[in-house]
Amino acid sequence: MATTPAPAQAPPKPTWDPRRPQPVFPWLRPTIRIRLTLLYGGMFLIAGILLLSIIYLLAAQAISTGNQPLFKIVSGTDVNVSSDSCSAIAGSARLPVPDFNNAIARCVDHQRQAALDDLLSRSLLALLGLAVIAFAFGYAMAGRVLSPLGRITRTARAVAGSDLSRRIELDGPDDELKELADTFDDMLERLQRAFTAQQRFVGNASHELRTPLAINRTLLEVHLSDPGAPVELQQLGKTLLATNERSEQLVEGLLLLARSDNQIVERKPVDLAEVATQAVDQVHAEAAAKGVTIRGTRKPAVVQGNGVLLERIALNLVQNAVRYNVAEDGWVEVDTEIDHGQAVLSVSNTGPVVPAYEIDNLFEPFRRLRTERTGSDKGVGLGLSIVRSVARAHGGHIAARPREGGGLVMRVTLPI
Repeated sequence: MATTPAPAQAPPKPTWDPRRPQPVFPWLRPTIRIRLTLLYGGMFLIAGILLLSIIYLLAAQAISTGNQPLFKIVSGTDVNVSSDSCSAIAGSARLPVPDFNNAIARCVDHQRQAALDDLLSRSLLALLGLAVIAFAFGYAMAGRVLSPLGRITRTARAVAGSDLSRRIELDGPDDELKELADTFDDMLERLQRAFTAQQRFVGNASHELRTPLAINRTLLEVHLSDPGAPVELQQLGKTLLATNERSEQLVEGLLLLARSDNQIVERKPVDLAEVATQAVDQVHAEAAAKGVTIRGTRKPAVVQGNGVLLERIALNLVQNAVRYNVAEDGWVEVDTEIDHGQAVLSVSNTGPVVPAYEIDNLFEPFRRLRTERTGSDKGVGLGLSIVRSVARAHGGHIAARPREGGGLVMRVTLPI
């Protein structure tokens, strides 16, 4: 018994955005280079502090003489000693012998402590200078060691922009980093072949699928234009024409979905306000027939992207908002604006109540709210899937939330 192959799983979503803005102070980012520098420099600093402590203790023990001086006066009446560093024994001829000996002991202790303090201060200055040199040297060495990773990162960012022709081509010793770079190059080679095959397939499928559908539509329209055709034949022709039109929409949606999954290479300035206005004009007749009012404020919001695909975003959202609306006194609000440095297209509408747990399912292909995949006259179930793919291809995203009282609020955010 033949087994059905398991469906292919979608690739994982990227966990980082190559178009996110760079930090104002990039050196504050905890990169591997900074962490290696702190690790090596910190180890040197700890070792230097331990070495300095040992030297200080050994020096203190070596010059320690206790509280007793090296000599003391046992007896005498005319002892006269002068010292520039010990003022306590000045005029010692007038001091009793025990007081003179105590003064000598205090002066020796003072000189010993002064010597240790001088040793500590000079050692700290030397340690500070060596620490600065160690951190600078560690930073330079970490940069040299990690420079291949920088090339890999730059190549990955270029590939994220759909430039699959880039390669790392890392030279140098045959170490782990070169092995990683070669593996990454092999992966890029396979990806480029896969995307090239996909583009070729999309082009061939576009021709092979559109041509017979266009021929069928032409033949059906010719037969329907015959005034002498029986009523049953005309009714069958209209049914087949509607089925053929739905198949054409399905093919167009699948091809557009396949193309929009890739990043946009050629970008031009596109005003979302103009795109939204064109979408509203195209859906205006359908909205008037359903009694739906379209309103909103469309402020200029220029983005870099593909105008045709961005128009498809607005058109799909406005069409869905009109078609999935209430029977009477419905409205659709289409707004564009610049919010926090990003262009925003917002489409909200009245309509049936949508549970929050159903939101994610609306963006899956051929999924509708509480309806089957087929048999609906409102579309082929690819509208929101195309919107999400096109938004991702432009580096943006779409978010949906239920509107209080029924309907949805769709918010597409795109980078400027």
